[in-house]
Amino acid sequence: MILISDSGSTKTDWCVVDKGEIVRRIATAGINPFFQSEEEIAGEVEKNLLPALEGLTVTSVSFYGAGCAFPEKNEVVRRAINRYLPVPVEVGSDLLAAARALCGDEAGIACILGTGSNSCLYDGKGIVRNISPLGFILGDEGSGAVLGKLLVGDVLKNQLPEALKDAFFAEFGLTPALIMEKVYKQPFPNRFLASLSPFLIRHIEEPAISGLVNDSFRKFFTRNVMQYDYRSYPVHLLGSVAWYYREQLEAVAGELGIRLGAIVQSPLAGLVAYHRV
Repeated sequence: MILISDSGSTKTDWCVVDKGEIVRRIATAGINPFFQSEEEIAGEVEKNLLPALEGLTVTSVSFYGAGCAFPEKNEVVRRAINRYLPVPVEVGSDLLAAARALCGDEAGIACILGTGSNSCLYDGKGIVRNISPLGFILGDEGSGAVLGKLLVGDVLKNQLPEALKDAFFAEFGLTPALIMEKVYKQPFPNRFLASLSPFLIRHIEEPAISGLVNDSFRKFFTRNVMQYDYRSYPVHLLGSVAWYYREQLEAVAGELGIRLGAIVQSPLAGLVAYHRV
């Protein structure tokens, strides 16, 4: 049995696959070696993954995750998993997972729009070009974290109608001081900001909200996707933001002459199919 994972900064989805069929699904907290040590990752594996694997014999692991784009970081994850699962472990980036899941063995442009954002040109075998996403401070246009950041900025700088501001504070139980604490002093500010982004889709009919969202998606396409040969290949999208904001993404892509392909929430089904071959 192969254990396949799709890990972002917020959560990790695991599935145990036997002969191309999913026999068990497991959810744990996000794993990202840029923000977590080997000890912390191993602790998550021991506490939340191992008990859920009881009764199953895993023979290999294919782990795809945010922050797994550099050999030294990948090795941190591999060692953490090997402490409790002494089997062959392949560690690849979440972007490679997206490309394999969305494109299979066909060439295309694969994108992630979740807590963070990323994109690449994929030739059917591997990633041949990648515009660095730069993270939610310098980049990550169109991501949940950036949408949340833009929302908070507009709330705190009085750029939204008063009723919408009041609804925001009431829904999340936040104050300006608490927001500043969570963004600047507490760990994982990207997760916190991304958790606020669903407010936008619930109020997407508000002009101030739709303008914020569409502008962020426009920047994602122009600053990332349009640096590839986007006229020759379909642009596939993966992630929670891609899934829930698909109408807005389709509209903005149409404005820019970008041809969208598949839009899916999770890569797991595509990865299962990929690893079946």
